Amino acid sequence: MLFCSNQFIFYFLPIVILIYFLVPMKFKNICLFIASLIFYAVGEMKYVPLILLSLTVNYFAAIFIRKFQYDNQILEHNGEEKNNYDKITLIVALVYNFLFLFVFKYFTFFTGIETSLTLPLGISFYTFQIASYVIDVYTKKTKAEKNYINLGVYLCMFPQLIAGPIVVYKDIAKQIRKRKVSLLLLQDGIRIFIMGLASKMLLANIMGMCWESIKTYGIASISTPMAWIAMFAYTFQIYFDFYGYSLMAIGLGKMLGFKIPRNFNNPYISTSVTEFWRRWHITLGSWFRDYVYIPLGGNRKGFARTIFNMFVVWGLTGLWHGASWNFVCWGLLFFVLLTIEKLGLKNILDKYPALGHLYIIFIIPMSWMIFALDKMGDIKLYFAKLFPMISHVSTEFVNKLDYVDAIKHYGIFFVFAVIFSLSIPMKIFEKYRRTKVASVILIIIFWVCVYRMSTAASNPFLYFRF
Repeated sequence: MLFCSNQFIFYFLPIVILIYFLVPMKFKNICLFIASLIFYAVGEMKYVPLILLSLTVNYFAAIFIRKFQYDNQILEHNGEEKNNYDKITLIVALVYNFLFLFVFKYFTFFTGIETSLTLPLGISFYTFQIASYVIDVYTKKTKAEKNYINLGVYLCMFPQLIAGPIVVYKDIAKQIRKRKVSLLLLQDGIRIFIMGLASKMLLANIMGMCWESIKTYGIASISTPMAWIAMFAYTFQIYFDFYGYSLMAIGLGKMLGFKIPRNFNNPYISTSVTEFWRRWHITLGSWFRDYVYIPLGGNRKGFARTIFNMFVVWGLTGLWHGASWNFVCWGLLFFVLLTIEKLGLKNILDKYPALGHLYIIFIIPMSWMIFALDKMGDIKLYFAKLFPMISHVSTEFVNKLDYVDAIKHYGIFFVFAVIFSLSIPMKIFEKYRRTKVASVILIIIFWVCVYRMSTAASNPFLYFRF
C-alpha cells in the first residue's frame, strides 16, 4: 500500500488513527502491530509469514543470547570456564537473516541461476533493522525485548516498514514502551506528512516524467542538452522521492507518538562527497558505520586498513541498493571519490566552498546515471551524450528540439526543485507551520496532491525496488 494513494489516505490511515486514539495506552502497541501487518498484507500477503518468521526467530535469539550471557556471568563468578553459546546464537540469527536476503535479492546475481522469486517489499530495510537489534543485544547496548508485540511494533511499524528510515531498536525502545499521544502531535504529523506528499507528487513525480521522456526518445537519439536536463531531472526525482517518503514516515510516526529519525539533511548543498553522505540517507550510512565500518576497525588501525574498510563498506552499500553491476560500480565510485577526498581533496574543497558546491553539482548527478541505468552499454552511451566532444559516439549537440520542449514543460519545476533542495523552505515551514495561513496553504497543497494521485498513470516509490 502506497502512502500516496487514496486507499491509504482516505481509508486505512483514518481508521487506524481513530482506533489507535480510542484504545487505552496498554493496547496501542497491539493495535499498531495488527495495523502494520494489514498494511504489509495489502501489498504482499504471501510474504507476511516471512516477516513474522523473521520477528519470531530474532525474538527468541535475543532472549537466548541474554540468557547465555547471564549464565556466563554465573560461571565466571564461580571461577568456571565460560561457554560461547551466545556468540553461536548470534551467528545463527545473522546467517538466518542475511540468508533470506541473499536468496531473494542476490541469488541470481551471484549464481546466474534464474528463479521465480520476487523481492519482498522492505526486506532490505527490515533485515537491517532486526540484525542491528540482535547485535545490540549481544554487545549489551540494549536489553532483549521480552514482549513479542513490542518487538513486532519495532520491526513492522507501518510508517517505516517498506522503505525506512532504518530505525535502531535502542533508539526507540523507550518510545515503544511509553510515549505521548496527543491531538497537537497528530496535527504536526499531518502537516509534515503533507510536506512529504507534496515532495513526492509535485516534484519527484514531475521530475520523473522528464527523466522518463528520454525513454520515449531513446538514449541514442537524444541531444546533449537533453541528456544534461534529464540527468538533473533524475537527480531531483530520486531525492524528492525518497525525501518525500521519509518525511511522510516521520509525520506518520509523530501522529502515533513516535520520533522517527531524520533521513535527509539537504544533501545537495554539500561541498564534498564526504559531507554529502553525512546528509543523504543518514540512517543507512549510520547503520554501515556502526555495524560494518567500526567493527572492522574503522580508522583506528592505520591508513591502509582504513581504506580497506571503506572499500568493504562502499562495496556493500552498492550491493545493498541492488543486485547488478551498475550498483556495485556506483558504490565503488564513491569509495574512490571518498578516498581521494581523504588524501587531501577535501581540505581544498573546505577552503574554497564555491568550488566544493560546483564539484557536487556535477559529480553527484553523474553518479546517479550509473545508479539509474542498469546496462553498462547504456551508461557508456549516456556519458558519450553528456560529453560528445571527448567521445567517439556520433551525437547531435543542439540540432534537435527535445531540450526545448523539456524546458517549456519542466523549467518551472526545476526552479522549485532547486529552491526546495535548500534549507530555507523547511526553516520557514518550521517557523510558521501552526499559523492559519500555513494551514490553508497546506490544505490547498494536499488537495492538489490528491488530484495528482487520481490522475497519475504511475506512482511508485523508487526505493521500493531496493
